[in-house]
Amino acid sequence: PLDKEEETAAAKCTQSCLRESLSISDLECSLCIRMFFEPVTTPCGHTFCKECLERCLDHRPNCPLCKQSLREYLKAGRYSPTVLLQDIMLATFPTQLAERRELHQAEMAELSNLTKNIPIFVCTMAFPGIPCPLHVFEPRYRLMIRRCQESGSRRFGMCIYENGKSFADYGCMLEIRQVELLADGRSLVDTIGRQRFRVLSRGHRDGYHTADIEFLEDRKVSGEELQELQCLHESTYRLAQRFCEHGDLTSRHILMQHGPLPEKEEDIQASADGPTWCWWLISILPLDPSYQLNLFSCTSLRSRLSQLQHILTALLQQPP
Repeated sequence: PLDKEEETAAAKCTQSCLRESLSISDLECSLCIRMFFEPVTTPCGHTFCKECLERCLDHRPNCPLCKQSLREYLKAGRYSPTVLLQDIMLATFPTQLAERRELHQAEMAELSNLTKNIPIFVCTMAFPGIPCPLHVFEPRYRLMIRRCQESGSRRFGMCIYENGKSFADYGCMLEIRQVELLADGRSLVDTIGRQRFRVLSRGHRDGYHTADIEFLEDRKVSGEELQELQCLHESTYRLAQRFCEHGDLTSRHILMQHGPLPEKEEDIQASADGPTWCWWLISILPLDPSYQLNLFSCTSLRSRLSQLQHILTALLQQPP
């Protein structure tokens, strides 16, 4: 067996042989024309950066080079790194590999910023504390969801479409709880609403919308005003309970779908978005999306409760 010195000499010899026979262009991904990053090899024998291959498979389940079907490969949902190639790159071009890694980390850091260029899913109304299940099939949104996971933020904005604009001026940050990948690359994404936000400016990234945002916060009140607010909160919650016990077919169907009315919170001003039960109610009431958006953008809990009280009273007066 070789001793330590001989081993080192043999490794150095291998390294210099590799350097002589390889150039940087031999280690470039044919899709991004950059040095491979996390290289993966398809069953048909072609190698790409993991991210580049995933982006191609968002559009069609075939090898980007030879067009062979990769449906089975996609179905497995796992990409094993090409370890030998990684070792060769590390041995021959360590500096360039380190630069490539830094570039990737910078891109990820940019994607994980939660107020600048946040990805926007234009689809439905979402509310703080309320689950929002999504079926993701469009290539641009597949890419967006994957980036949210890879950057570690696991968050993106949800806005509804608004006439004359690409999306509404207000939205809700969603947090990804679980992703179930389907065999054809579509996915079922379980998300929950977090903070409300206002859109400051709109942009684009690789086919999906982005926005610079600021988070909304309900105005805090104290003293006599807070006592009045607590009374209003109590009476509106009682109305909400009555509405849920109303017992007609529609509300029974709603409760089966959305679960029961959430419990009252001890401190009604603890959250920047106010009590969760209000959002639950707004999400199930038969309201026009533009009216929902109006309630959503309001930063006065008093005003929101007053409007809910008015709606519930009107609904409870209707014959079942």
